[in-house]
Amino acid sequence: MESDTGCRERGPSSCPRTLRGRLSLVALLAAALLILVLTVAFDSVVRHRLQHQADDELRTRAAAVATTVDTRGTGVRVLESATDALLDADVWIYADRHPLEQPPAAGRLTRVADAPARHGGQRCVTATVRRPLRFCSQPVPGAESRATVVTSLDLSPYRSSADTLLLGSLALDAVMLACTYALTRLAVGRALRPVRTMIDQATQWSAVASGERFGSIRHPAELARLGGSLDALLDRIRTLLRYERQLTGELSHELRTPLSRIVAELDTRAGGLAAPGTAEVLPALRALVQVPYTPSHLTITADGPHLMAGVGPVLLERIVSPLLANAYRYAVTTVTVRAHGGAGLGLPPARRLARSAGGEVTYDSEHAPGAPFVVSLPAG
Repeated sequence: MESDTGCRERGPSSCPRTLRGRLSLVALLAAALLILVLTVAFDSVVRHRLQHQADDELRTRAAAVATTVDTRGTGVRVLESATDALLDADVWIYADRHPLEQPPAAGRLTRVADAPARHGGQRCVTATVRRPLRFCSQPVPGAESRATVVTSLDLSPYRSSADTLLLGSLALDAVMLACTYALTRLAVGRALRPVRTMIDQATQWSAVASGERFGSIRHPAELARLGGSLDALLDRIRTLLRYERQLTGELSHELRTPLSRIVAELDTRAGGLAAPGTAEVLPALRALVQVPYTPSHLTITADGPHLMAGVGPVLLERIVSPLLANAYRYAVTTVTVRAHGGAGLGLPPARRLARSAGGEVTYDSEHAPGAPFVVSLPAG
């Protein structure tokens, strides 16, 4: 029987993917092994039995020929009978282990018949001389081992019968294996049907958080253990769903008020952006850098020429505040805010507000040291 290791070595496509297929394959291989052993044993018994029948026939013929051998007196002679032609076919008579009479044109067969005759007693050998032959020797009774009869028989009909029986057995084996595989698949499929039903029920119950469980349904012992495991899994899923709903409710309650405030503030900002107005840039910048929460380890300055921006003071502060917060977070010693011209790539929050007023936020990559950000607004 093939192991799972052999399947993995040849790839997953060479192995059955379902339990039903694997069990059917195991049953098929087990049945094939058993049938093979029985077929080999049956063939051996049949061939041995046919050879035993051939030996019985040879000994019967030898006994009949022995009745025509006269061992009285000093010599051994063969008596004539009406069945000499029948008895002389494939028959050798030896006197003192020397051929006394043999079939015409025996040739090589005589040399084969000499072997059991020389050994004496009852002895049988098989030889192939253009066809399979069986030779048996039979001492003549009362001859004190002076005379021996050797008879031969063609084994071709016996072996042909054995081969026919073997082919019939193999054909029957194939039919039995096919039936075994089909019946095993059918039986395993019917046995696993409750398992598929339980899986579908478990999927449905877990989706709707049902309180039904398999413990209330009668099942065989094996399926009862499986149902207990599925019940425990469903209980854990139900507990997790309850915790999830509880957490979602708590988060929703905690976030509802801050979100309402943010939405209101955004609405207020959106309303204010409709009429930008004007503002002096330098005073607004100095007011931003003088707020009390600025880091104490930084030197913060704001300078530049007298400029007017085409936005209101509040909007100007909201545009520049993200830039200052970013500078406070990453600056080491100095933060300088200067109003001048330039171009570059700006921070998204500030750029979005500046563009809404017709301006721009850029990064001046040529200015060093430090990381200067430039806010460009329309003139007022």
